Amino acid sequence: MSQKVRTRMAPSPTGEYHVGHIATLLKNYAWAKHNGGDFILRIEDTDQVRKVDGAVEKILSVIKDYGLDWDEGPEKGGPFGPYVQSERLEIYKEAAQQLLDNDQAYYCFATPEELTELRDRQRAEKLPPKYDGRYREYPKEEALKRVAAGEPYVIRLKVPKDVTVTFTDLLRGGISVESSNVDDQVLMKSDGFPTYHLAVIVDDHAMGITHVLRGEEWISSTPKHVLIYKAFGWEPPIYAHIPVFLSPDGKGKMSKRKGTVSAQSFLDSGYLPEALLNFFMILGWAHPDQKEILTLDEYIKYFDPKDISSKSVVFDVQKLQWLNGVYIRNLTDEELLDRLQPFIPADCSQEKAKEILPLIKERMATLSDFEAHTSFFYRNVTIDKEILTKKSTPEIVQEQLEETSHAMSNLESWSEEKLEEAIRSLQQNKDWKTKQYFMMLRYVVSGSAATPPLFSMISVLGKKLVLERLSAARAIL
Repeated sequence: MSQKVRTRMAPSPTGEYHVGHIATLLKNYAWAKHNGGDFILRIEDTDQVRKVDGAVEKILSVIKDYGLDWDEGPEKGGPFGPYVQSERLEIYKEAAQQLLDNDQAYYCFATPEELTELRDRQRAEKLPPKYDGRYREYPKEEALKRVAAGEPYVIRLKVPKDVTVTFTDLLRGGISVESSNVDDQVLMKSDGFPTYHLAVIVDDHAMGITHVLRGEEWISSTPKHVLIYKAFGWEPPIYAHIPVFLSPDGKGKMSKRKGTVSAQSFLDSGYLPEALLNFFMILGWAHPDQKEILTLDEYIKYFDPKDISSKSVVFDVQKLQWLNGVYIRNLTDEELLDRLQPFIPADCSQEKAKEILPLIKERMATLSDFEAHTSFFYRNVTIDKEILTKKSTPEIVQEQLEETSHAMSNLESWSEEKLEEAIRSLQQNKDWKTKQYFMMLRYVVSGSAATPPLFSMISVLGKKLVLERLSAARAIL
C-alpha cells in the first residue's frame, strides 16, 4: 500500500465497554500494525444526554488492561488532536457551514412535534419513516432570517436524487443503494453538537483514516457516509463490516439482556486478557495453519480483514474456558499466584495459597475457580452421614476411620509418599473395597467427591486438620 495505513476506534462514553468493542478494536489495531501503520483512539462524546461520568477513564483503563494501546489519542495527543469530539465543535461547525455554502446542506426548522406527527402518519400508511424534505428547497434568505432571529433549527444533508451510491466492503464486495432510500439526515443538532454521521466523517478525514473496520450494524449507515464524503469532495476510506457475536445459545446477538457482556466483567470473572484476545482472534478468522493458540504478534503477522468470515459466529463460552485453562497452565506457579491475588479469599493465607496452587492448577478454567476448588483447605467442612456410609455400613466406616486415624497418628513423616504408603498398606491388609474406602476418605477430609489428588491433598491439609476431620466424622456415626 502506498498510503500509510491508519485505523481507529471511537468509543462513546455512554456505558460499559462491550467485549464486541474490544474484539473490533483488536482488529483495527492488528491491521494498522500489520502494515506498519498507526492506530488512533478517539472519544465520540457528542451524545451529551447519554454521557456517563467516569466512562472515558474506564474505557481507557480496560483497553490497557487487555494489553492493547493506541498511537494517538487521549493521554497521548498527536498531530490531529484534539481526540475528544466535544473539544472539536468549531471544526464541525465550519464543516457544516461549508456544506451550506455549497448547497450540499440546508437549514430545517421542523419542530419535534411536527416530525412525530409525520412519522405517525407514515406508520399508519405503512410507509417507512423518513423526513419528507419540507425545508429542502426553502429560500436561503428566509432561512438565514429565522436563524438570526434565534429560531431553533438543525442542518440536514441534501441527499442527491436518483443516484446510485456504491461502496466496497472487504468482506462482502460491492454494495449499491439507491439515494431515494437514504434520508436527508441531520448533520448538526439544535444544541450545536454534530450528529455521529457528520462528526465521524469530518474526524476520519482530518485524521487520515484509511480503513474503517466496524460492526456490521453500520452497513446501513455507510451510504449516508459515502454521500457526505462526496458532498465534501473527499475520498472515503476502505470499509470492512464485521459480523456481530451471537449469544452462547446461538439465538440472536450478544446483548445486555442476555447476560453480562462488558469487557471488564470478563476480567472480573477471572479470564486472562491474553486468553480473551486469543479467543477474539479466532472467532470468525483462521490462522493459515489452523493454529488456535496465538500471540498478539502472530495475529498481527497474519491478520487481513478480508479473511474474516461474513457470517456471525457464536460466542462459545466453553471454548473460551478451554482456552483460558490453557493460558493458566502455561503460567509458572509464581506468575499464576500473582494473577490470582484479587481472587484469593481473605481467610486463605498467601503461604497456603502457594502450597495449594500446584494441586488445582490443572483443574482451573478461570481465576475465579480458585475459591471453589480450595475452600476446604482453609474452611470447615460439613459431612453428611448418609453420603459417608453410602457404599458401606456405619460399622465398617467407623472401623475404617479409627484405623486410618491410628495409622496417620503414628506417621513420623507427613510427606505425600509416606502417606500413600501407609494408607494403601492399611487398605490392602484390611481388604477394604478400594473404591469405597478411598472415596470415603476423600469425602471426610474435603467434604467433596471432586478434589485434587488424594495424597497430595492430605499432605497439604496437614496432620492436625486431617486428624480433626477424621475424628469429627467418627462422631456423627
